[in-house]
Amino acid sequence: MTTVAPSYREITDSNGRVYRIGESPRDIMGRPRWLMVLLPWIGMMGISVSEYAFGSAEETLHDAHGWSATNIFWLLSVWVFFQAAVAFPAGYLRESGKLSARAAMLTGAAGAFLGYLALSHAPNIFWAYLGFGFFGGAGAGVVYATCINMVAKWYPERRGGKTGFVNGGFAYGSVPFVFIFTTYMHENNYQSVLDLVGVYVLVAVLVAGLFFKDPPKNWWPAHVDPLKVDANARTLLKNPPAVRQYKPKEAIKTGMLPLMWVCLLFTAGVNIFGIAFQVPFGKEMGFAGGIVALAMSLKAIVNGTGRGVIGWISDLVGRRQTLTIVCVILGLAQFAVLWSGSLGNMPLFLLSSMISGFGGGAIFPLFAAMTADYFGENNNATNYGLVYSSKLVSGLLGSGMGAVVVGAWGYGGAFFLAGGTSLAAGVLSLFLRQPGRPRHRAATAPSGSTLTPASEGASG
Repeated sequence: MTTVAPSYREITDSNGRVYRIGESPRDIMGRPRWLMVLLPWIGMMGISVSEYAFGSAEETLHDAHGWSATNIFWLLSVWVFFQAAVAFPAGYLRESGKLSARAAMLTGAAGAFLGYLALSHAPNIFWAYLGFGFFGGAGAGVVYATCINMVAKWYPERRGGKTGFVNGGFAYGSVPFVFIFTTYMHENNYQSVLDLVGVYVLVAVLVAGLFFKDPPKNWWPAHVDPLKVDANARTLLKNPPAVRQYKPKEAIKTGMLPLMWVCLLFTAGVNIFGIAFQVPFGKEMGFAGGIVALAMSLKAIVNGTGRGVIGWISDLVGRRQTLTIVCVILGLAQFAVLWSGSLGNMPLFLLSSMISGFGGGAIFPLFAAMTADYFGENNNATNYGLVYSSKLVSGLLGSGMGAVVVGAWGYGGAFFLAGGTSLAAGVLSLFLRQPGRPRHRAATAPSGSTLTPASEGASG
């Protein structure tokens, strides 16, 4: 019995960008493409525990291991550093064909699992830095980068909402563990708890990753004509496809990728600062442990769900416009958290925490979708890896240096600095624009609206 390979054709717009049309997701991977939203979401849920629930485990780790608060905050910084550092090299290996999506997920699952074993059984802080910080952070980074870019590849025509949904799993997936670490885990059972969490992460990422598969380069869904944007959807009018497929060096030379890097540096640092210090700040202000855990859980829930909502909004309003609004919201929320905590006003503290979580989470799907909007899908893993590498620095600033600022200026000075930093990112975001597209045509169809067949053939 012989099988006939599905036919496809390549069309080219007047900018020279090629679209490969004709193959359905079932032709390529034997499954519907919505699975490439669900499965990455499961993978992101798995690795979410390490970052968003870590602050809730700080007290137990201090009591069980005798590590200082500063050592523990720097432990999170090391994790964040390697979680971000691996994005670009992993993206390069993925785009060059040296690392498949499935292999990337399996590798990441192993690293994340080793991280929890180290956090549970490390004899001293050095081994925790090596195991949880390096292996755990790098493993989570590979999973994160693979999941986010998978969605962008399979939904090039409306990636905002889908990317936001998947990205949201990285936040609200941690909610049960915030309560477990805060109210259940203690120095007599912490090893069992952390070991079981490690197994959960391993299984979740493994199961999801086994079914990952990339579409061919330049793939575009057949039911959407990329050359007739005005007839397709408001989404493509507000966020038109990149004028061409930019390689990393080309993306850097446009000036837009470095500007995105700085904007993400500022906002991600503020987000990590909130994750690391909201729990200890709330406790110092006199709120009970359960209230602080609730605040952190609400922050994680809104952080995650807000990513999906803001992604959908950005599809309709425009990515850059939405980003500016989010930066302002995140900045003002830092002042609100400080004010409500200082007043001892619990309802306002919870509300401020939720708003801060919304702003802190929304930035990530916006940058992920914007990278593909500006520079194309073919090299998105490496291009977004470059943008996301700003978290290398923001992790150190948000958590490690945040501890230094809190020690020197107190929580008041630290929260004021965080709020001002996010507002500055909002100003910088006003200068972002899609490379190669004239300003007055940024919200219109790609230049040229005629179909130009480039080639026809069969996938092989």
